[in-house]
Amino acid sequence: MRPLVPSAVRAHYLRGMSTRRKVSLITLGCARNEVDSEELAARIEDAGWDLADGADDPGGADVVVVNTCGFIEAAKKDSIDTLLAAHGSGMKVIAAGCMAERYGSELAEALPEADAVIGFDDYTSIGDRLDDVMAGRGHTAHTPRDRRTLLPISPVERSSSGVAVPGHGGHDDLPDGVAPASGPRVLRRRLGGGGPVAPLKLASGCDRRCTFCAIPAFRGAYVSRPPAEVLEEARWLAGHGVRELVLVSENSTSYGKDLGDLRALEKLLPGLAAVDGIERVRVSYLQPAETRPGLVEAICGTPGVAPYFDMSFQHASGPVLRSMRRFGDRERFLGLLDQIRALAPDAGVRSNFIVGFPGESEDDFEELAEFLTAARLDAVGVFGYSDEDGTEAANLDGKLDPAEIAARVEELTSLADELTAQRAEDRIGSDVHVLLEEKTEDGEFEGRAAHQAPEVDGTVRVRGAGLALGEIVAARVTGSDGVDLTASPGTGVS
Repeated sequence: MRPLVPSAVRAHYLRGMSTRRKVSLITLGCARNEVDSEELAARIEDAGWDLADGADDPGGADVVVVNTCGFIEAAKKDSIDTLLAAHGSGMKVIAAGCMAERYGSELAEALPEADAVIGFDDYTSIGDRLDDVMAGRGHTAHTPRDRRTLLPISPVERSSSGVAVPGHGGHDDLPDGVAPASGPRVLRRRLGGGGPVAPLKLASGCDRRCTFCAIPAFRGAYVSRPPAEVLEEARWLAGHGVRELVLVSENSTSYGKDLGDLRALEKLLPGLAAVDGIERVRVSYLQPAETRPGLVEAICGTPGVAPYFDMSFQHASGPVLRSMRRFGDRERFLGLLDQIRALAPDAGVRSNFIVGFPGESEDDFEELAEFLTAARLDAVGVFGYSDEDGTEAANLDGKLDPAEIAARVEELTSLADELTAQRAEDRIGSDVHVLLEEKTEDGEFEGRAAHQAPEVDGTVRVRGAGLALGEIVAARVTGSDGVDLTASPGTGVS
C-alpha cells in the first residue's frame, strides 16, 4: 500500500530510532469504527510507525491499539476481552474508540492492564500517545463528558485552500494522486488488505435523543462532512481498488441539515455513483421518520446506487416507539415500504428491533410480530432490551423480567428467520448483480447482490468460468439457504 506521505517526510518522525516501531490496530464494532481505524492508521504512519499486516496477528508489534465498541453490554465485554488478550501477548496496550471515550478514567482505573486509555481528542496526537507508552510515561485518561454540544471527534481544521478537513495533519507535500493541490487531503489508510468494498463516512455524531441510546453523549453533535470532501475520498478509495462504497453515519437521513441543505444526500448520490471505478453506492443507517420521498426516489432511481434500505425501525407499536422517543407505527412503516417497492420491487430492506423495552405489553409485542409478517424484510436483527448507563430508558418504569425478554427475543428471532428465509426463496428466478468478494476452497465465488450489505446480510454463491474477484457479474438466482442465495452467471440476465 502506498504510504500517505513520502518516505522522506515520514523519516522525519523516526525521532532518531535505529529501527522502525510497529503498531497492531484491532477494530471492534460497526463500520463507522472501521473508518475511524483507517484514519487512525494514516495518523500512525504519518507519525513514523509501521502497521502490522493483520489485526488477528500482531506480527511482533510494539503496541496494540484496540478501537473499542461501547454500544451494548456484549460489545463492551468483547472490548474488555480483546484488551486483556492483547495485554497477555506481552505488548503495550492502548484502549481507544467508543468504550474508551465513554468511560475514560473509569475504564483506566478498572483496567490497569491498559497502558493508556485515550479519548477522541487524542486522535490528532496519536503519535505522541504511542511515544508516551513506549517511554513509560503515564497518560492521564480523560474524564468522561457529555459531548452532545461538541464536535464528534476533533476540531475541524482547514487545508490551505480553506476546505474543511477533519483532523488534517498539516503536510503539504503529499504524494501524487492523494488529493489535488486545491482540494481536501484524504486522511486514511486501507486496512485488512483493502478489498473491493469500503465504508465512507458521511457524518459523525447524532442529534436525536432516543431514550435507549447513549451514542450522542459520547459521539457528539451531528456534523456533516462537506460534499467535496466526501467525493474526494470516494475518488481516493476508487484509486485503491474499491468498487462499492457503503455510506455510513449515525443517521444518514440527517446528512446536510447542518449545512443548510436537507436534500444534500439526494444531490450527493449521483456524484458518488459517477466516480470513475465505483460501480455501486449503498446507503446505510436510515431513520424512517426522516426518509423523505425525494431520498427514496434518489436511492431507487439513481444508476449505480443500490436500491437498498437499512431502516432503523426498532419497533412497530406506536406507544413503545413514543416511549423510545421515536416516531411512526406499523401502518406508517408499511406505507413507507410500499413507497419503496412501488419504485423498486426488488429493493433490499433490513432492520433491527428491540424487544422487551420498558412497558412493552403483549399487545405491543404482537403488533411487532404482525408488522414483521407484513413487511417482508430481507434481513432482521433482534435484540433484547437492557439498561444502558446514562440513558433515559434506564429510569423508566415497567421493566420486564429478563426471562420474559429472553422468551420474546427467541420467539421473534424464530419468526424473523422464517420470514427472511421465505423472502430469499422468493428471489429464486430473479436477476441479480453480484460483487465477487471471496473465492471458496471448492472454487465457487462468494459475494453480495444489491439487496445485501457487507457482513450483516446474506451472501450469494456463484460458480462459473472466467470470473474474477472484485468484479460485478450478472447472474440468475437458482436456490436459497436461509438468507443466502446461489446463482448462475449470465443465465437469462439481460
